Amino acid sequence: MLEPAEASIVRATWRALITPRRLLPILLVSLPLLFAQEHYSAEPHAVWLALLLCLLFVAVAPVSYRVLFPEGLDLSHGGIRLALYATVGAGVVLVAGFVLPQWLRMGPSFLTEPASLLVCGALFLVGGWGLGRDIGFEETLARERARGARLALEAEQAQLLALRSHLDPHFLFNTLNAIAEWCREDGVVAESAVLRLSTMLRSVLAGVRSATWPLAKELELMRTLFDLHLLRDPALFQLGMEVTPGVEEVPVPPLVLLPLAENAVKHGPGAGHRGHLTVAVSRGEGGVEIILENPGASRGPREGSAGLPTVERRLALAYGGRAHLSLTSDAGRTRVTVLLPTSGPVPGVLT
Repeated sequence: MLEPAEASIVRATWRALITPRRLLPILLVSLPLLFAQEHYSAEPHAVWLALLLCLLFVAVAPVSYRVLFPEGLDLSHGGIRLALYATVGAGVVLVAGFVLPQWLRMGPSFLTEPASLLVCGALFLVGGWGLGRDIGFEETLARERARGARLALEAEQAQLLALRSHLDPHFLFNTLNAIAEWCREDGVVAESAVLRLSTMLRSVLAGVRSATWPLAKELELMRTLFDLHLLRDPALFQLGMEVTPGVEEVPVPPLVLLPLAENAVKHGPGAGHRGHLTVAVSRGEGGVEIILENPGASRGPREGSAGLPTVERRLALAYGGRAHLSLTSDAGRTRVTVLLPTSGPVPGVLT
């Protein structure tokens, strides 16, 4: 009885042989042999014998090579496996081309001549080696490609895990400096800022440890970020947030929208473009649509920036291409639109 590993080799080899890139060459070799056997043989059933030889070759030759040489042809075992492979080939050819015709009392035929049997034996060994080697190479290439893709995904996930905990250090530095000043000037404002910053950092740490969380928590974190900016400068911008009821519980990757909120403040009001900063969340045909608008025309992502590129990579990984992000700029305002499926991220993917 075959061991599980050998059984899998047998099944995998047979499946690989019926692919067009191998089946077509096998037919191109087998059909002329069938024709020659029919044309040059007096025995009326000779063509069936040729068909049997061809089928045995396809079923046994590549399989026996791959079972005996799973890692490729080598003589490290003193040629024992090579001798076994040759024995299998000779046995199949002699049984089908000599013993069986004698037992069935068949007349002479083209492929049962001694010289033809030698050719059939050589075709069995060389063909089995060629097909088995090709299938082995193909499987090795597929495994290496899958391994490369898996390693690339793991590297991307590790990078995104680090980026997911991203919080603008300049914003934290400025906020802490402002809190230090407020402690001397306005203790109530300073206390409010400390509480909001503490809440925000607690949410960030919780998000780093979570695979997903409700959209409501993401919006709450964005609101806290905006409020902190407004505590530092109440006239920096006018905030408007509109959320359609029923979308708050949609699962999203934690902190995925935070870089967009940071960019909206940093490149809008923070860059001197005062005005309205709006966030609109609604349910559309393709899922949940989140629109962030800030004053100031966008010049597109800067080289080396980690805002939009980070969000785009995370969305692509988390949703498998089902989420979309777009940036437009018109009439002195910048709009970022994010469309997320209501079903949430792909299960099992680190986002």
